[in-house]
Amino acid sequence: MPFEIKPLGVRGRVVRLGAVIDDIVQRHDYPPVVSALLAEAIALTAMLGATLKFEGKFILQTKTDGPVDMIVADFLSPRGVRGYARFNRKKLEALTAPTQQDLLGKGYLAMTVDQGSDMERYQGIVPLDGTTLASAADTYFKQSEQIPTRLRLVSGPLLARGEKTTHWRAGAIMVQHLPAEGGVSPIPFSSGDNPEGEVQVPEDDNWVKAKLLLDTVEDHELLDPMLTTEELLYRLYHEDGVTVYPAGAIIRHCTCSPDAVQKMLKGFSDEDRKDMIEHGEIKVICEFCSTAYRFDPETLEPLSSLSHHGRA
Repeated sequence: MPFEIKPLGVRGRVVRLGAVIDDIVQRHDYPPVVSALLAEAIALTAMLGATLKFEGKFILQTKTDGPVDMIVADFLSPRGVRGYARFNRKKLEALTAPTQQDLLGKGYLAMTVDQGSDMERYQGIVPLDGTTLASAADTYFKQSEQIPTRLRLVSGPLLARGEKTTHWRAGAIMVQHLPAEGGVSPIPFSSGDNPEGEVQVPEDDNWVKAKLLLDTVEDHELLDPMLTTEELLYRLYHEDGVTVYPAGAIIRHCTCSPDAVQKMLKGFSDEDRKDMIEHGEIKVICEFCSTAYRFDPETLEPLSSLSHHGRA
């Protein structure tokens, strides 16, 4: 749901994922801390990808030396999300109550806008060095977009009343300061050449207020299915007046199919395909949705496909 606080010169966006993120997480047998990290990455991907004004794809990827050494999530406009994580179980089990910084370690976060085969890709890369996904995204906006941004990410399992199983939820909220033409830049100016001798331009008061109010958002408010997004935004910004715009639905998507996997297998050499044969068949499992595809190694004709839950 996009929104605007016009008196503050602020625009924003809220993403709250329920059944979609639960569907994605439940397709894997990830430890809870990995599921939580992936859920936040997908919420961030949905929030940024939903800003695309054309048919294309927004891709978020991390590559680090941490226990969770890779996360891939993408948003296919206008509303599809998917994602998966790769982790080292031994490294993970060696940690006690790991933070997000512990899980990610050092590396980078890449965000790519793919406008299709006929258009040039745009990619921004920021370091992950003892930082969270939210702080890395904040750095991205400062460096690549030159737009003052504040965002929050949260995820977690909820136990519904009367149920025995938990359901995952995730949320993200972002505000950006876009003052009217001629307004004061909210980013303090410093070239870094002579910081002591430079005149520092203070942050715009309206932007400071918008950030402070956003920082009061509690995790449960973004996750609570009983609290509507309109109610949440009213709690935050009713004093200055908040305008909300029509919300868009988000669904899980995946591009895998028997035909796509078959085409991929035909691209391998005969020797490589022989190495893939187990128990008289070639089995391929989609990293994103855990669907297992089985093929006859002689003809490469599909034998069957099965949505496989509980795969690491």
